[in-house]
Amino acid sequence: MSKLPPTHAAIVPDAGKVILGVAASDAHAVANHLIAHYLRGLGFQVINLGVCTPVSEFMGAYDEHRDALAIAIGSMNGHALQDLRELKLLKQRHQVRCPVILGGNLSVGSRKRDGLEADLQEVGVTMILESPEQLGQHLLRLRDQQRAAAPIRVAAGGAR
Repeated sequence: MSKLPPTHAAIVPDAGKVILGVAASDAHAVANHLIAHYLRGLGFQVINLGVCTPVSEFMGAYDEHRDALAIAIGSMNGHALQDLRELKLLKQRHQVRCPVILGGNLSVGSRKRDGLEADLQEVGVTMILESPEQLGQHLLRLRDQQRAAAPIRVAAGGAR
């Protein structure tokens, strides 16, 4: 895991909500907790589902937090493709509108197999990231895009 930047430099109050967890067959808790801490330091509200989280639990959390900017899934054991095989179907069933971001060690062994990223996208992963820093940066961009697209509300009575 790469070194996380200091969070005090980029704190954005109320940066948005992120659903975070570790894939179903993976019990690597330390990275999950460090990433949750890092994202909270950036101002995100983190719904942390913890380790060994099946896709159905990510979808249940999304049903409860439909305003989430993203669903971020970590996998350190290399079995993400198998763990996420139901993702595409469940995203459709739960009408998921936010990106599903995957990061970590995505294949068994030291070398990533050819075509793995395409296979992960085929099962419903929207984006594959290499580091927690990329996750923080991408979430801040998503937040900015969401806010830019939000309609401007004028108070009742309006300005005169």
